[in-house]
Amino acid sequence: MRIVGFVFHMLSALALLAAIVAGTLDAIQSVSASAVTLTSLGNAWLNLDPESLTLAEIWADTYLGPDIWRPFIAPALAQPACAVFLAISLIFWMAGYQTPRKLRGLHA
Repeated sequence: MRIVGFVFHMLSALALLAAIVAGTLDAIQSVSASAVTLTSLGNAWLNLDPESLTLAEIWADTYLGPDIWRPFIAPALAQPACAVFLAISLIFWMAGYQTPRKLRGLHA
């Protein structure tokens, strides 16, 4: 069980690193534009690798169904990248969390 928790915490750290990078880039753009600028996850993905975004949409349409992209995935891609990565980091951290040994006997 420790290995699974370690893997989830590593994924959490990687997502947190991605959130920090995305937030830093947004902060730099905001300072240079003298206005708040937030890059959406979809725009960041499009700038990073446009072919993989197209392939992901095709894969979702083929294997998950044609009605999954617009109502579920497209709104997530419209959110700020730093916020999405922070949420993913929190979810992975919570999935890998274990109660301290002293408290394990109290939960029974």
